Amino acid sequence: MLSLLPEYAAGEFDSRHRLVIVAAQRAKQLVQGARTASSSKFTKETSIALDEVLRHKVKFLVGKEARDAIKESKRVKEGETERLAMMTGEDAKEIKKELSVYVDDTVKPAAAEGEE
Repeated sequence: MLSLLPEYAAGEFDSRHRLVIVAAQRAKQLVQGARTASSSKFTKETSIALDEVLRHKVKFLVGKEARDAIKESKRVKEGETERLAMMTGEDAKEIKKELSVYVDDTVKPAAAEGEE
């Protein structure tokens, strides 16, 4: 069980919920392959994430800054979606050709049950 670090002061976060949410989001990033911000004595992603948050190795935004960052992220994602939608037919055919190596979506005829 992870105990809170001695240098953790109760006033660092506006609530325990914020601490948990930030640590959970960081743990998700670590599970998805992000590098750790610093070396840690812990091995599990959740413990590493909590350790990084408590040692101020992870920056997080609150209030208006957080809302602005979310809006910017959505704007970038929409721009990427529009770019993909505007691909020419030739690009789409090339991508489909490359994907056909990995995915076989052809319909195979089913054998008749009564035939022997």
